[in-house]
Order: sequence, then C-alpha cells, then structure tokens
Amino acid sequence: MTFNVLVKPSNHSFTIDSNETILEAGLRHGFIFPYSCRDGVCGTCKGMILQGTVDYGEYEGDTLNESERARGMALFCRSKPTSDLVIECNEVSAAKDIPIRTMPCRIHKLDRLTDDVMIVHLKLPANERLQFLAGQYINILMKGGKVRSFSLANPPHNDEFLQLHVRNVSGGEFTQHVFTQMKERDILRFKGPMGTFFLREDSTKPIILVASGTGFAPIKSIIEHALHIGLKRSMHFYWGALSLSGLYMLEAVKKWESHGIKFTPVLSEAMPTDQWEGRSGFVHTAVMEDHSDLSGYQVYACGAPIMVESARRDFVTLCRLPNEEFFSDAFITTYKA
Repeated sequence: MTFNVLVKPSNHSFTIDSNETILEAGLRHGFIFPYSCRDGVCGTCKGMILQGTVDYGEYEGDTLNESERARGMALFCRSKPTSDLVIECNEVSAAKDIPIRTMPCRIHKLDRLTDDVMIVHLKLPANERLQFLAGQYINILMKGGKVRSFSLANPPHNDEFLQLHVRNVSGGEFTQHVFTQMKERDILRFKGPMGTFFLREDSTKPIILVASGTGFAPIKSIIEHALHIGLKRSMHFYWGALSLSGLYMLEAVKKWESHGIKFTPVLSEAMPTDQWEGRSGFVHTAVMEDHSDLSGYQVYACGAPIMVESARRDFVTLCRLPNEEFFSDAFITTYKA
C-alpha cells in the first residue's frame, strides 16, 4: 500500500510505501532529513507526526520516551506509515544533490598513532573522487552484508585520499582486522557519503565543536574546511579523552590555534605520567562552565552516544541552546566497530 507524506514547514510531499520508513522514503525522493545511525539509537532523526499514524518500529527506549511519543514525536529511521502523514522536521538541503555511491578503494597507508588509534588512508580508483560535505561518513561494506561506519577526517578540498580514524574496539570484528591483519594495498568497498552532520555555512552564529575520542575525525574535517573557505565565525573546539594519549593529534590542533581556533582539551581520567594541569571532568561540562548561555550559538558534537546525548540535553535545557542549532553524530558501537 502507498501513502502520501506532507512535510512541514517546507510543504514538500512524497509518496511512501507501507513497508519503508519515513527516512527511507524521503531519501528515495531526494529529501534529506537529519539522520545518523539509522538504527533507532542516536535520536538524530526524531521528528513530529502532526497528522496520521505510524508503526514506530524497534528502537532504544531512551531514544524516544513515552512522553515524546505522547506529544507526537517519532524516529523517522524506524517509523513506517499506516496512513497518510503530515510530519514536521527541518530538512537538510545542502546534501540533497550529492549522490550516494558504492565504490571500491585501496588501503594506501596505515598510521598507528597510539595503541588503540589507527589512521587509515584510502585511495579511490584513478580519476575518481568522492563528493562529500565536511563531517559526513562512509559505510565500509563487509562480507556477509555487515556494515561499519566511519567519519571522514579529511576535508572535501583535500580528497586525494580518504582518511578514517579507527579506534580498536574490544571484540570489534572490523577494528580487530584493521589492527591485526589489514595491510597496504588491500581492497575495500564502501558506500557514501552518508549523514547530515556537516557545517551549516549559511549561519553567522559563533560555533562550538565538541568531540570525545575519535569523534575528533569529523570535527577535524569541519574545522579544516572552515579554515579553507575563510569562514569568519568564531570557533571554539573542546576535545575530551580519558588520558593524554587520547588526544592523538594535538600538533594539528595547535596549528589551528594559530589561525584563530580556540581549543580546550579535557581529560576525565588523566594518568600520573600525563602530568596534566589542564581541564578535567566531562567535556560537555567544560563547555557549560565557559558558556552558560548558548542561545546565540551553533553546536557540533561527535563521539560516544552518552556524551552527545548529555550535551544535547544539558545545552538545550540548561544553557538555552535552540534545539535546531545542535548538530551531532553519535558513534554507535554496532556501526562503528
């Protein structure tokens, strides 16, 4: 059965089959809604059902609570229609014209920066380039239909090689392969670019960027893109890690500081050998200590789901950040391992 979907406030409309999600149908028709994990975990695709009914599908309970469902909220990556729909969400127009492609690539270089962080450089076939927005990710296609998602750490203008930052996740099938078996010239296949985590260049608001661990990768892409295009907006980058080794590209960040990017590193479990004298605790708490009023800001957050969701909740409820000015990519383990 086929239904109709009307999107507010844009008044765009499209048809949807009863067996596909709202997000799938929107993407199929060329309308880009905010999304990240596509698995009912991160909450990025949450929107309002103004009219009509849906099958909510399976999702993590904390991602969409009963109060939100009672108000008409739904996760568009899991919800399927049972009637015609009128929905409300902010469409993303900047990614609309970028095709999602399935491509082969070759491992060009492996740089092991720490015991548990590997930089993987991918080379595309001759005369091929991947068009993407700074902050987006690709899906590595594994045998048996499995998928692992990794953010692109290189900016779009520096696209000779695609750069992935891979953390060695305990028990992670793909990451174990990266750290123990992968070698230069190996062949991989991927699909991308994916996601709506990218710099909104049409705003004039100052920017706060928050990363935990290898959530640094898309933030790196965004900052290097902003510097490349000469973006004049104020930018303050907070990077959180357990110990000093987790801040695995400090030299690159220090170069950004010379171009006006403010930087605050935060360690939650500094080692005695770190001799740490900087900020301690949770990285999003450091942001709140410095910026009690975020009503005039845009925030870009990437990393562990608990950090991203804590930041969203506290920035919006305690620091008056407009909900639509919080952009995020949560590293869901089942997709990022």
